[in-house]
Amino acid sequence: MLETVGVASIDDLFSDVPEAARLDGSVDLPPKATEIAVERAFTRMSRRNLSAGEAPFFVGAGAYKHHVPATVDHMIQRSEYLTSYTPYQPEISQGTLQTLFEFQTQVAALTGMDIANASMYDGSTSCAEAVLMASRVTKRKKAVMSGNLHPHYASSTHTLAKYMDINTVSQDANPGSLDDIAAAIDDETACVVVQNPDVFGQVHDLEPLAKAAHDKGALLIAVFTEVLSLGLMKSPGSMGADIVVGEGQSLGVGLQFGGPYVGLFACRGDRNFLRNMPGRLAGETVDADGRRGFVLTLSTREQHIRRDKATSNICTNSGLMALAWTVHMTLLGQAGFTKLARINHERACELADRLSALPGVELVTDAFFNEFTIRLPGDAAKVVQALADKGVLGGVPASRLYPGKGHDDLLLVAATETNTPEDFDALEAALKEVL
Repeated sequence: MLETVGVASIDDLFSDVPEAARLDGSVDLPPKATEIAVERAFTRMSRRNLSAGEAPFFVGAGAYKHHVPATVDHMIQRSEYLTSYTPYQPEISQGTLQTLFEFQTQVAALTGMDIANASMYDGSTSCAEAVLMASRVTKRKKAVMSGNLHPHYASSTHTLAKYMDINTVSQDANPGSLDDIAAAIDDETACVVVQNPDVFGQVHDLEPLAKAAHDKGALLIAVFTEVLSLGLMKSPGSMGADIVVGEGQSLGVGLQFGGPYVGLFACRGDRNFLRNMPGRLAGETVDADGRRGFVLTLSTREQHIRRDKATSNICTNSGLMALAWTVHMTLLGQAGFTKLARINHERACELADRLSALPGVELVTDAFFNEFTIRLPGDAAKVVQALADKGVLGGVPASRLYPGKGHDDLLLVAATETNTPEDFDALEAALKEVL
């Protein structure tokens, strides 16, 4: 088998895995243990964790703790959805297809775009797929990425782009303002990727950047990690974005240790954009008797067409998460969504005022939604650990996202509708004591 593949040994199959990431020797575990003993051991280990549900929680950086109504879980378990595995057969999965159609409509309305697909895996892979799509549309092979784009999104994008021969150029992170990304746009640029609010929470006006990109024939890809921000901010589409992608986890989907989540993907209504969009689209039609119905309109993925013609190798959308997202959005409605967004913003403003009033603490982001960055008089990672020791999950140190980049004193703090006045008191008192 090795000879057929063309390698000398089994180890050669793992040549792409860095040496530091490979296991050297056996796993440090007992040779055997009973199931009961294993359960008890893992239970003891789990008790070392500080749960998001039992402590004042201010962690964000791309995944946010919001209240998910019990109705969401009830609805997604109804037989109309639970028994419809996949919408290939319209006659037996009308519930799923209609929900995807409504999901697309909601995403398009939120982002200010013409078309939205039936979801992606998560925000980071949506970002990567958007860059690949921009390259197909423009026939160019360069992507310029803001330094304030979430590093995980940038890393995912770089990985996919590398194997499609797309050159990704990343700027340096610039907390509190937009980096000089426009200066890097040239006639070879397929797209410019910018996050709003960015990874530090700063809100930006994207119109000047959209104009700079369009003047060079490039597309503007607008990214978000907190979909709730679209309840108060101008839509990316109204600011000139050509493709809008992001994470929808805040609606209907819990933190869930990092997944599964649901990626949102929308774009302009240009036919060239439509044909190059990844994933699949559900559409509305009528049957032979003139009755309203729903079908899978577009499926340009490798399960349906020749692999070399496919726009994406995504196997399927995050259907269950998209369903939960749609149920939650429908329960809120437009007025409820806006009200929830306003509550988040007001609580973040209150918390930012309280924390920045502490001695030695500086607010770095002057315009934000529900997440902001503060500068501490010391190592933020050590402060976070000290806060956790006091039963408070105080945020994400920037050094965790940008190790060795000189941002060790920055702390990202998120506040949502789940935070109570008592939570604010606990964080303020603990931070004051730690500092």
